[in-house]
Amino acid sequence: MAGHHVPHLANDLGAEKIFIGVKELQCMGARPPFDHPHVFLDMGQDTQVLCPYCSTLYIHDDRLAAHETAPEGCMVEEHA
Repeated sequence: MAGHHVPHLANDLGAEKIFIGVKELQCMGARPPFDHPHVFLDMGQDTQVLCPYCSTLYIHDDRLAAHETAPEGCMVEEHA
């Protein structure tokens, strides 16, 4: 995990599945104030992972870039 950016994802749409171009992420549920504890998820050798808080299923899709999601708009922009 150290040495590279781990993106935050939010499921404001309430989608059952979110396709992503990365295998490590932090799920926050929906954006604040409706977020849950931000949890680090790592797919490892698998191609999907389920968030234990909101039950969003994240599925790796190697056709997507690291900043892309389907549905669109799930990547949370972090401002320093």
